[in-house]
Amino acid sequence: MTHDALHAPRILIADDEASLRKVLSATLRKAGYDVETAHDGQQALALLQASEDRDEGEPFQLLISDLKMPKLDGMELLERVNGRYPDVPVLMLTAHGTVDLAVQALKRGAFDFLTKPYERDELLTTVRKALAQGARDAEESHPDGRRALVGESQKVKEVLDVIARVADTPSTVLIRGESGTGKELVARAIHAGSRRKDGPFIRVNCGALPESLLDSELFGHEKGAFTGAERRRRGRFELADGGTLFLDEIATVPHSTQVRLLRVLQERELERVGGEETVPVDVRIIAATNVPPDELLKDGTFREDLFYRLHVVPIVLPPLRERKEDIPLLVNHFIEKLRERTASPVRAASPEALKRLAAYDWPGNVRELENVIERALVLADREELGPEDLPPLGENGRGWAPSLEVDGAPALPEGGLDLTRAIEDIEERLLRQALEQAGGVKAEAARLLGLKPSALYYKLEKYGIEA
Repeated sequence: MTHDALHAPRILIADDEASLRKVLSATLRKAGYDVETAHDGQQALALLQASEDRDEGEPFQLLISDLKMPKLDGMELLERVNGRYPDVPVLMLTAHGTVDLAVQALKRGAFDFLTKPYERDELLTTVRKALAQGARDAEESHPDGRRALVGESQKVKEVLDVIARVADTPSTVLIRGESGTGKELVARAIHAGSRRKDGPFIRVNCGALPESLLDSELFGHEKGAFTGAERRRRGRFELADGGTLFLDEIATVPHSTQVRLLRVLQERELERVGGEETVPVDVRIIAATNVPPDELLKDGTFREDLFYRLHVVPIVLPPLRERKEDIPLLVNHFIEKLRERTASPVRAASPEALKRLAAYDWPGNVRELENVIERALVLADREELGPEDLPPLGENGRGWAPSLEVDGAPALPEGGLDLTRAIEDIEERLLRQALEQAGGVKAEAARLLGLKPSALYYKLEKYGIEA
């Protein structure tokens, strides 16, 4: 699909190999994109800044960066972009020998990575997905906070009222809710409605980082602090200075890191790992968890003093099964949002389709509903979305329909199916079940599925699953 040249998405490529820059930019320009290139990370940052500052034209909407570059490598560039330009997704390029580094980049906020040599179709598909994600992030951080949650139920109105009242205060916020209820969207809405809206919004998924790396990730480290610390590195607190730090899955933070966090909250200063210098930081903290307070505090693994420091303003997000009256509004919202991207003719959902959607309990909440609507839009071929366009949902509201199985074995439904999508549905369901059985502990979920932790993290990113 080509784009109107006046409104073509702008893509920045950062790579020190001139031949790769030339081929990559030619491929993307042929596909209709507006492309600029940089020969290292420093030049890429300068171009990003110039793009944001200029009075005419559009800022960059995607950065494609090599991992290995002189002066400023891809990992450091990723951190800077996450801090200064949170709505610009970053797609990493990596050689076969550095896939582990690329997985680390995913944990630190990269949208995805491609392994060289990559296929043209794979590149263009990933670019389209990254641009769509960037557009969603920009939409969801709308300044008035109203895009944080779609709905008119009383529970949604109560949450939106708290967001409006707390946004322009300095108070620390703890967001509680099941996976897929929109905790990050609420955090972004609070940031966007605050006096810090022009500062960075930095997200840290505490549950996706091994304990050995979490301190370095949050507080930074000095050169030589540990094996592999070849240079000083600023942590997420420093990158978020003047803005907001969103600590997702706060319940997974180990006790030693909790002590450091408490000090930053109390003193507004930190010391990098292996360092003695005290670094002042001006950061607003928003934390999130899917663990109820009584469970969080019952065995003493989470410090009470830290909990009450975080729990200044609590926001509890209702699961979708408790606000099913919002499903028609959500469905219309997702149809409008996804119709162009999926090239779908659908304009609305039929009453029968809405009834079927309302009969399901949505264990994956709003995120699962969005995924279902997106799949349905891809398959539908008329203006009204019918129940036959929906993937099989459990009639008892507790999972995918058993109609794909006969005597416990997979069965082919009448009329056939999309095999790739069916496999992805099963994989996503098993990932969610493993996380539920493991109580949200990713290492245990990986063991249950026979996966390496890095493979689990990649699959969770792929399906947009939070624990």
